[in-house]
Amino acid sequence: IERGAKDNNHLLYKPYSNAIIAKEPTSLEEEIKEIRRSGSNRDLDHASEFEMSDIFYFCRQGVESIMDDEVTKRFSAEELESWNLLTRSNYNFQHISLRLTVLWGLGVVIRYGFLLPLRVTLAFTGVGLLVVLTSIIGFLPNGRMKNFLSEQVHLMCYRICVRALTAIITYHDSENKPKNGGICVANHTSPIDVIILASDGCYAMVGQIHGGLMGVIQKSMVKACPHIWFERSEVKDRHLVAKRLSDHVEDKTKLPILIFPEGTCINNTSVMMFKKGSFEIGSTVYPVAIKYDPRFGDAFWNSSQFGMVNYLLRMMSSWAIVCSVWYLPPMTREEGEDAVQFANRVKAAIARQGGLVDLLWDGGLKRGKVKDTFKEEQQKLYSKMLVGTQEDRSRS
Repeated sequence: IERGAKDNNHLLYKPYSNAIIAKEPTSLEEEIKEIRRSGSNRDLDHASEFEMSDIFYFCRQGVESIMDDEVTKRFSAEELESWNLLTRSNYNFQHISLRLTVLWGLGVVIRYGFLLPLRVTLAFTGVGLLVVLTSIIGFLPNGRMKNFLSEQVHLMCYRICVRALTAIITYHDSENKPKNGGICVANHTSPIDVIILASDGCYAMVGQIHGGLMGVIQKSMVKACPHIWFERSEVKDRHLVAKRLSDHVEDKTKLPILIFPEGTCINNTSVMMFKKGSFEIGSTVYPVAIKYDPRFGDAFWNSSQFGMVNYLLRMMSSWAIVCSVWYLPPMTREEGEDAVQFANRVKAAIARQGGLVDLLWDGGLKRGKVKDTFKEEQQKLYSKMLVGTQEDRSRS
């Protein structure tokens, strides 16, 4: 990963500057030579192909990765520098002072006794109006009037849902807002990313068909607007998904598609690898950076810890959801640039604008294991070093 990023002039996050373990980055060969030099009096040029001391390099790398893991900590809530009167700590109640206890108790009464009921009422109102009104609009014939009413209804209902979260949103560079026939890509922190963006403009959603209440909402929405819903069996068919997306963006009268290429929620401190599928279509991409302020309420959804209902109740019982949204200039694939390079360029622009760490790791590591290719890469580097040393000795 590091060598590929260096070859492509891609900035890669390294934890040396402010991590637990502070050191300058060095290559595998340099570090192993240093270990051999400190543990042996022999000349390195006449060292054997393998030395037992080489094991210490890989042991040290493993311990450092455990102590300062730059990946898995992106899947847990961001640590706050000061207490925001919401969550004291990961432990049980700890008495600090009478004044703080009184303030915390007063905050609980306000948030759960006044704000939560009001917000739940607004949420049900917004969702109910969305289902009813989009179902009614679905009976109208296709045309400009139907599209106009659909956009107005979606905007109204999403803005009511935003009020249910007491979301304070600052939109920047609105002249770069996504246009019809394009694809809007954004970093992903929470399911509410959708209503944060949709309250300022209409989008065609992409997702899997669900059952229950979510399924009712999806069926009503697609009657008024051409959203793209997939059956569970179709999601893994990349060619079918790509064709549906291509057919949509080719029609310049249809709304821009909203996609979160990370494929999972990250805790808003970094941006992880973008899946290349949405960048293979060849359409204009409109990057959007979303940055939340966790001091008033943490918007990150840790799906392995909280269910959807529990998460939404936590959002509605927080002080507020404060965030900034930046619309970046549209981007297209350059000549000779493949989908992966294009995705990395878009991701780097989003990370730079939002003040987020740019990581090349796959967000799928949230639930999956590290691919064997990453392990094999280290083995190849080590064997290349040994083979190179042997070849140098043969020439000499």
